[in-house]
Amino acid sequence: MKRFIRNRYLQWLDRRIPAAREITLNQRRIFIFPSRQGLLFAIVILAVLIAAINYENNLAYILAFWLSSLFVVAILHTYSNLSGLTIKAGKAKAAFAGEDAEYNILLSRNGKRQYHGIQLRWPNSEEIVEDVCKQQERAARLFLRTKKRGRMHAKRLLVESYYPLGLLRAWSWVDLDMSSVVYPKPVAAGTLTRAFAQHNEGEMLEQHGAEDFYGFRNYVAGDSLKHVSWRSLAKGQALQTKQFSASADRRIWLDWDFFEGEAQELRLSKLCFLALELSKGQDEYGLRMPDIEIAPGRGDAHQERILSALGLYGFENKLENNEDQR
Repeated sequence: MKRFIRNRYLQWLDRRIPAAREITLNQRRIFIFPSRQGLLFAIVILAVLIAAINYENNLAYILAFWLSSLFVVAILHTYSNLSGLTIKAGKAKAAFAGEDAEYNILLSRNGKRQYHGIQLRWPNSEEIVEDVCKQQERAARLFLRTKKRGRMHAKRLLVESYYPLGLLRAWSWVDLDMSSVVYPKPVAAGTLTRAFAQHNEGEMLEQHGAEDFYGFRNYVAGDSLKHVSWRSLAKGQALQTKQFSASADRRIWLDWDFFEGEAQELRLSKLCFLALELSKGQDEYGLRMPDIEIAPGRGDAHQERILSALGLYGFENKLENNEDQR
């Protein structure tokens, strides 16, 4: 029965306050009702009024009517503290499963009107309080706990106010149509060795370009003789190969078959860990998964694309390999 009532209530909210990236609160979207303190205040007014009638005391009448007028004025001020407030969806930042996803929300005031003590929160999340007084627009950051990878759609946001006296509660439930990508939770997968990275047609290729000296490494059969450090050999040192900035870069493929036989979620978590490790270096790395191939690259945008592919794998349309997006 409770679920039925809740579903009907949510359907009614969807009709009355439909989802939008920007919502301005008005009389159709604001609800107001006495708070717990307001109900106690109303009981006090009633008690004073009964005493005034019983004892025919004019001062008691004046006190009862004054308290009543104060309550009515509080209704107007509490309502106006939300009326005209514009709430805009900002950027939603991705997070790893089990962490808090960050959502940025913009609060804008209408003209010179000021808004005090605006409380924002999602169900079962921490509440923040913002004032929109001097600035025309104020940014607010809210956090929502993630549970599993995929695309997490934020629920309706509760916007409420008890200003100025706390006797009434004005609130609204707004759906800003916000969502964030939840990456797999990284699980340690060991060190990505050269042989491991070359598994299943993965490759590390010599890049051609500016030949800036990079350093030395031990000679490996097949290295170009023109890069061998003959001077070191003449000094009796081990045979070494000169590295240049163009040839020091490596192209590494993160392959789905690295962890053959393991569960899907564990594979994704381990690939996520390896992607994070590779992003710390200068190597170019790509991703090969069933129906997904992302060409090797590096940088924050490339890392985000790799992690998003891992987080959304199996949930959304297949990603196509597009080297122009590198």
